[in-house]
Amino acid sequence: MTNKTKNIALLVGFLLALVLSYQLAISKTVALKKEFNLLKKQEVLFENTPKQISLLKQKQKYYDSLLTKYQMAGSSLQNNLLKTINAFADSSHIKVVSFLEPHSIVKDDLKINTYQFVLEGHYNAILKLIHKLEQDTRFGEITNLHFEKKKNFRTGKYYLQARVLLKSFG
Repeated sequence: MTNKTKNIALLVGFLLALVLSYQLAISKTVALKKEFNLLKKQEVLFENTPKQISLLKQKQKYYDSLLTKYQMAGSSLQNNLLKTINAFADSSHIKVVSFLEPHSIVKDDLKINTYQFVLEGHYNAILKLIHKLEQDTRFGEITNLHFEKKKNFRTGKYYLQARVLLKSFG
């Protein structure tokens, strides 16, 4: 056997030893290290569980107090919204022309309801109602407010209509 064939055999033997050591030891060590890191992360999460439960209970109490403060408990959001609009409309001489069923979409496990209603009355009174809906009651956000001046052809008088889109989450 010549030196050249010995060197080739030595090189092939070394490569074979590398492959075998990777298959038998190194790959298992790498897999166990990944599993160890994953378990360490889970351990950190489980250590914080009592604190998280406490925080969640405090948040629940806070949100329940908000719901009672803004009168959203009991019946549906649609009924509460209509009740609020009607109460304000009676006191400020606004007429609720229509109140349509909500349009619902589910996007990324979040239900989005869009309520459409039409109001008729004076500009300032309608703006006060819109401000009340967005700021005081927290029903959602006004996504569209379209004013339109119309004429009653029987009486010859003009009146103002506002079409409102209110978007709420949940």
